[in-house]
Amino acid sequence: MLQSRTKPLNSSDYQRWLVLSDLFKREHRETNGSKTRDRDCLRFLRPITHIFCTIMSEGEALPAAQKSSWSSFLKSIASATGDLSSMTAPPFILSPTSLCEFPSYWGEPTQQFAAIAEAKTPEARHLAVTAWFLSTCPGQFTRREKETGTEKKPLNPFLGGPAISCTGEQFIGQWNGGELKLWAEQVSHHPPVTAYYLENESKGLSFEGNCAQKTSFSGRAISVRQVGHGIVRIKLADGNVEQYLITLPKLKIEGILLGSPYVELYDSSLIQSSTGYQTSLEFRGKGWVSGKAHAFTATVTNAGHTVYVIDGLWTGESHFIKGSKSRIGELFLDTAPDRSPIEVKPISEQSESESRRAWKEVADGIRKGDFDTASAAKSRIENSERQKRKDEAAAGKPFETRLFDVVEDDPDYHKLVAMTKHEPQHEASYKFKGPDEA
Repeated sequence: MLQSRTKPLNSSDYQRWLVLSDLFKREHRETNGSKTRDRDCLRFLRPITHIFCTIMSEGEALPAAQKSSWSSFLKSIASATGDLSSMTAPPFILSPTSLCEFPSYWGEPTQQFAAIAEAKTPEARHLAVTAWFLSTCPGQFTRREKETGTEKKPLNPFLGGPAISCTGEQFIGQWNGGELKLWAEQVSHHPPVTAYYLENESKGLSFEGNCAQKTSFSGRAISVRQVGHGIVRIKLADGNVEQYLITLPKLKIEGILLGSPYVELYDSSLIQSSTGYQTSLEFRGKGWVSGKAHAFTATVTNAGHTVYVIDGLWTGESHFIKGSKSRIGELFLDTAPDRSPIEVKPISEQSESESRRAWKEVADGIRKGDFDTASAAKSRIENSERQKRKDEAAAGKPFETRLFDVVEDDPDYHKLVAMTKHEPQHEASYKFKGPDEA
């Protein structure tokens, strides 16, 4: 039997190691060819075997009572094909927060967002949009891990049901007494899509977007492809409106096999301005042997010419490394400062379709560790939603959104994306109807 340096693994932990072994062998064969020998695959496993044994035998990654359900979950995702978004996770890995609340992370760096409208030139505004986007990343992708010790699976938003509401789940809030406001709504469930609108009316500044997630298991991590985009709009003093298209990065949820998930960004994201400026962001994480976690490089261009290159961490400091000589080495951004939490109405004053009221019993159960209560309450909401979908299908009545209208081929998106090589060149958007609909 496999042993750590402290004590031998028990039989159930050994079975978990076998699951891990099979997953890595499968991925190694997919990467290096189907004729790869078992001993070659196992050589690939050896560097992490001791880490696995130590964590599992000492119980640092998972509560002892939850190890069995975690093993079952691992086997489920290992054998699954297609999108994993709707897969049921063990209760102890669930977050008390719905995915419908996640757009609030766009508004938390309130000063960075307002600074976009305060910048005086197209170049300065483009850099301000880039800085604001990077400032949102820690909240979106790493803060939950720091606060709870591990990343948790958010609750899947609902589209309504007889027991709760006939509208999709909504999340509405503000910052600084209403200076900045957010409206978010679940506008689709298959695939799950959340639309959102962020507005600082006094600055003539808004951000409108939507996001869906498609997930798959890669052998040692869950890969999440964020589908959708956002557009920043600034109304200038002369009446013109500048627009900035933002595409969404991909992410990997690492640490799944050891029961201690965390998020890392990878691949790329793009910011395209209607003025011609473009930022190409390349994300990279810590590899098995080298590299830094949460690193990125941003290349800012205009008319095909590189203006600046910025390098650093999206969880900390980044600096100019190329461009005007006077700026090389200059601090571009420090994302570490605290953010402003969103202000929402008391739960007693929220509508039945608002996130925190609808999920209150589930969230309370998760926070108290009462997973039976949380699971039962979650099932009631999900079963209610399934029944509503059946009723709609039987009546031939499609679901209707409350806060947003779908635009199947958004001309604003197409105009901006045509200035890039990004795909797809055509994509649907969701347009905010206005605060009177909330």
